[in-house]
Amino acid sequence: MHFNIDQWRAWAPGLDSADDWRAWCASPCALADAQQQPDVGFLPAMQRRRLSRLARMMFHVAWPLADAQPPLPLVFVSRHGETPRTLAILSDLARGEPLSPTQFSLSVHNAIIGLWSILRGDTSEMTALAAEGDGLEQAMLDACGLLGEGAPAVLLVIAEETPPALYAGCIDDVPFPYAVALRLTPGDFWQLRLEPGSGPRADWPHPLNLLRCLNGDQPSLRHHWKSRQWTWSRSTH
Repeated sequence: MHFNIDQWRAWAPGLDSADDWRAWCASPCALADAQQQPDVGFLPAMQRRRLSRLARMMFHVAWPLADAQPPLPLVFVSRHGETPRTLAILSDLARGEPLSPTQFSLSVHNAIIGLWSILRGDTSEMTALAAEGDGLEQAMLDACGLLGEGAPAVLLVIAEETPPALYAGCIDDVPFPYAVALRLTPGDFWQLRLEPGSGPRADWPHPLNLLRCLNGDQPSLRHHWKSRQWTWSRSTH
């Protein structure tokens, strides 16, 4: 697969600007989650109230990349999705309390892209994926397929929320909440290749390691997940 990364944005607690991320990428470390909320002041107050923090993270990083652009196909990926909202619904159910149809409708995995489509008035093709440790690369397969079909640009967003304490022993791949958005365009500056192969698990989730590559000078990046080896490489010319 060949493509260009035209622009990127990312958010995590205390990290928002490009300078913030360059500093973190130079010396990555765990971040304390004080439940900071990313800014979505560009949305009407009534609409903001419906958004979970995961949705706010997605909108915060993706909106500027889509602003002043024609309608963009979107690929959204999250392994765990709206886990906190889902747990709240299950807790209400266990207590025998009435369930909120609104909360349920916003907990499903494609709810965020539905809200995006409505609030932007964008009816482009959109996909919501749930994938394991190489969800970023699985989303790239979809995005490159859209580019290959003639899309002038594709928006790819990957976001993960801090899991509720109940799931702390089961979810170990979210060191802190984060969201990464990439605006992809046709080109050959980047290449992504899939081969059979196994290797050690990375210290950080794949999207964060990609940010480290984008903010560094290494020409390639290798990600392993189960029996899959993904190699990212960029042109040195």
